[in-house]
Amino acid sequence: MSSASSCSLEHRNDSVLQKINSQWHKQSLWIYTAIVLAHWGEHLAQTVQIYLMGWSIPESRGILGIWYPWMVKSEALHYGYALVMLIAFWILRKGFVGRSYTWWMIAFWIQFWHHIEHALLQGQAILQHNLFDSPVPLSIAQLLIPRVELHLFYNTAVTIPMVIAMFYHMFPTPEEEAQMHCGCAWHTAPRLVTSKVSTT
Repeated sequence: MSSASSCSLEHRNDSVLQKINSQWHKQSLWIYTAIVLAHWGEHLAQTVQIYLMGWSIPESRGILGIWYPWMVKSEALHYGYALVMLIAFWILRKGFVGRSYTWWMIAFWIQFWHHIEHALLQGQAILQHNLFDSPVPLSIAQLLIPRVELHLFYNTAVTIPMVIAMFYHMFPTPEEEAQMHCGCAWHTAPRLVTSKVSTT
């Protein structure tokens, strides 16, 4: 590849990332939120199946897992989602400023650890060798907390700072809004535009 075409490709990539964090930021966050909520729906459905309906854990597969049981058992699918979440957090970070950026990065680092746990599970599935001779793949925190409750905790720990970040992003201070390049800020009342009028 020539240096000219390489620079052109790099410029296009930069342009897309800039748009995602400026004029496309609101739409990108809506799509991301929809994916997160769909994932939450699966976790909540599984929780209801276990604790309210009295199903056994192997039978409690969420919503899609009822029709596609392999989805719940696929470590690759769980790892893929954790990785997509992590990448999306990183890509969308530049659209945030001030307090929203701080909370967004807190969510990113929690998700980074969540992703490490899933990578460990995926590694055991690939190598066909589980930690501590466990009958199923095992993560570090799973030594203390059962898997269903653990991943419910992880998703809660990621979602809380993510929601706080979005709140501050939608309702920024005037100083923060001045640094924003997207149209994500909500205004409960029209902002007054003042101008100097000559009295002479």
